[in-house]
Amino acid sequence: MNATSETPKGGLDLVKWLSVLVLLTLMVAANYIYEFSAVEKAASIVVLVGLAAFIAAKTSKGAAFIEFAKEARTEVRKVVWPTRQETMQTTIIVMVATLIVALLLWGLDSILLSLVSFITGLGI
Repeated sequence: MNATSETPKGGLDLVKWLSVLVLLTLMVAANYIYEFSAVEKAASIVVLVGLAAFIAAKTSKGAAFIEFAKEARTEVRKVVWPTRQETMQTTIIVMVATLIVALLLWGLDSILLSLVSFITGLGI
């Protein structure tokens, strides 16, 4: 691609992003200005956000995001999730390790407090 073929697409992307911004701004403004029922508010928000998302998806950044989301979903499906037993064992190991570190820090804190009390003579 050369620079001349990318300029119109960038210009169209700018128009699309501005229309997304206008749609979302109108949605927020209408929510404050007009008194809709909860069903009307929910329906209008769903429609306007859906329309804005559709327009945003037609931009180059939107298409790249959709492609990324598809690849991420594919990768998540490849993950081997741990069993319940593995999860419980790992959780217990983490809790025991946390308890040991907490006891070590408590002991170190007590020793340092005693040392500082001895040096300063304040008897804290």
